Amino acid sequence: MGLDGLTLGFVKNELASYIIGSKVEKVYQPSKQELVLLLRTRNGAYRLYLSADGQSPRVHLTSYNFENPKQPPMLCMMLRKRLIGANLVSTRQIGNDRILIFTFDGTTEIGDRTKYYLVCEIMAQKSNIILLDENKKILDAVKRIDENKSSVREILPGLNYELPPMLEKCDLYKDNAESITEKILNCGSKMLSKAVLDTVGGISPIVSREISYRVLFSDKPVSALTEIEKERLQTEIENLISAVSSPKAYKISVPDNDNFDFSFLKIRQYGVDAKITEYGSFCELIDDFYYDKDKILRVKRKAGDLFKLLSNATERTARKINNRRAELQKSEKREELRVFAELLTANQYKFSQKQSSYDVENYYDENKIITVPADPSLTCQQNAQKYFKDYKKAANAEKMLHSLIEEGEQELLYLDSVLDNLSRAETEKEISEIRQELQDGGYLKIKRNAKQKREKALPPLEFVSSDGFRILVGRNNVQNDILTLKTAKNYDMWLHVQKQAGSHTVICSDNKEITETAIREAAIIAAYHSKSAESSSVAVDYTLIKNVKKPVGAKPGKVIYNTYNTVYVTPEKKIVEHLKA
Repeated sequence: MGLDGLTLGFVKNELASYIIGSKVEKVYQPSKQELVLLLRTRNGAYRLYLSADGQSPRVHLTSYNFENPKQPPMLCMMLRKRLIGANLVSTRQIGNDRILIFTFDGTTEIGDRTKYYLVCEIMAQKSNIILLDENKKILDAVKRIDENKSSVREILPGLNYELPPMLEKCDLYKDNAESITEKILNCGSKMLSKAVLDTVGGISPIVSREISYRVLFSDKPVSALTEIEKERLQTEIENLISAVSSPKAYKISVPDNDNFDFSFLKIRQYGVDAKITEYGSFCELIDDFYYDKDKILRVKRKAGDLFKLLSNATERTARKINNRRAELQKSEKREELRVFAELLTANQYKFSQKQSSYDVENYYDENKIITVPADPSLTCQQNAQKYFKDYKKAANAEKMLHSLIEEGEQELLYLDSVLDNLSRAETEKEISEIRQELQDGGYLKIKRNAKQKREKALPPLEFVSSDGFRILVGRNNVQNDILTLKTAKNYDMWLHVQKQAGSHTVICSDNKEITETAIREAAIIAAYHSKSAESSSVAVDYTLIKNVKKPVGAKPGKVIYNTYNTVYVTPEKKIVEHLKA
């Protein structure tokens, strides 16, 4: 769902209690449509996150750190110039609409006091973040809108800011339940959920569906409501007004679809299967709700070309393997070619003329007569030589094809492991290291005239078991090799999910006996950082580092081991986050 007007109002109230009077210390722009303001108060620092991304527009305080580009965009530079050092004096919402305005008390270029307004319009694909001067003139915006993009309202530097067109709807803070119910009932043939959504200001579709569910346990046209159902509708509108006066932050999850929805109203429409989690604040809820979802989208944007490359390489390799298996199946008939060649050689004295086939006695099968196909343009002896040649070719092909098929299967496993690493990458640096790995492997062309300056590699991910053992996890295949073959000691413990792509995981023994607790927790971490992260009862192999070897010429990340034990675990994000160093 998107952030609705009422929830935005609750967020505004939370922000007012934390950051009014704060000073802007830093401004970041992690991506084209995201801003982060570091605000300093007497009680500490807060990060105010603002997004105009069409898929997840929002405003809230965040506890997460975001990776920023090496070179800040022009808009970020301008915001730093205007807002750093300014004080946040107020936050204001336009009615129950999804528009929030932050007022800053700052200075001009020559040091005069002035006001700046940061307008956040949370409106799906039309979302925007706009900076205004004290005269409400636009200084710049995350999305510049000219007449070609909108004939209603332009957002360009130098123009006067105008609010977007507003819809007239009922206000839950001002109107009573009776008048709101009456307007809903005037919607005639509209379905009840749609009528509620179109009549009541600031609510999202999940809330309108919830009202319909509580009234009808389903949905139907307003005109078909009975008198009892109309009375029930007014009661639920009264309950909605009451919920708005004392809201609570609820996250709603359903099986196999985590982070499904959120609301200020306790949702019943999904029945007993839904998991309802109550949060202490709306900022905390929204921050948690969108983080994982945005992390995936952020990686896909930055690594879209790599995902496409790996997909094409995987498809191409699989096609080669299938073709070679078909050739191998053909070569398995080579013994028949040898028999034909020998029979024609033994009987060539009988045939002086060229023929399209030869009937000969098969001394391999009780001298039964067999028909041997032949090329009519060749003599019997020449046909025998051709069969011998085809036989040798098939025999040699079989030897090569087994090797080529095995190489192809290893390449598929490698590409799968790179794709797994890429899908779990969270930062641009991690993506950059995977890009470099693909360049080194010849999968990605190095741009000519590009300065190839290798940056210092990222360290492995680090965790600490509940009984104090350090656990290291490789971020990519190259780092897996370094961790397993160079960093780890002989009597450290090595773990890897069984027969699946995943990160190498090492428990550092520090000359102590590794506990069962450390092994189980490290196995959970290894399973979480693998292709089986969403599965249950995942098999994880573990063995001492001294038992792990790398085959000669193997691709990055590929190792072999024969002596090992296996533990079965279920990856849990909360456990992994708790153990993070």
